[in-house]
Amino acid sequence: MQNFEFANSPLLGISVITPLYAEDERGYFLKSYQRDVFEQNQIPCDLFETFETGSRRGVVRGLHFQDRNPQAKLVRAPYGEVFDVAVDLRPQSPTLGKWESFRLSAQNRQMLLVPAGFAHGFLVLSDFAVVSYCCDGPYSKETDSGILWSDRDLAIPWPVEDPSACIVSERDQKLQSFAQYVRSRRGFL
Repeated sequence: MQNFEFANSPLLGISVITPLYAEDERGYFLKSYQRDVFEQNQIPCDLFETFETGSRRGVVRGLHFQDRNPQAKLVRAPYGEVFDVAVDLRPQSPTLGKWESFRLSAQNRQMLLVPAGFAHGFLVLSDFAVVSYCCDGPYSKETDSGILWSDRDLAIPWPVEDPSACIVSERDQKLQSFAQYVRSRRGFL
């Protein structure tokens, strides 16, 4: 049985986690979270609620965050494959505005811990993908916000030939740019 494995990202606070996994002739067993194991690896994550999305190829969701009461998220793709992105929005962070991308899939079974204070989003690469989010705080519609996934200043190299062919919700098409986000927080940054 493979135990949990934890790897830190260059962006402080992001962790790539390989869950406990075992496979035999019956199928597999996967444990995605165990509080004491996470704490022993300096990952404080007390989960509060869980969400799941199902999306087809070319769907982009994000880059989402909550202005107040930000959530840390433990994200994985138990079905399909996604190009997952986290952008540092923490006001005093030396990596403010920096991003990192990861490929999460049912095959690699990796999970991503996205700390509070990061924007998060993904692009579906497979025909269909399920993405599971375990959050450490409640969803707040009133403070839900985001940054445009195709923001020129962030310059994220989304792995698509034609970005205009991506399927993006009307709401996500109208999200603010990173520059607008920074301007709106001048007194805080």
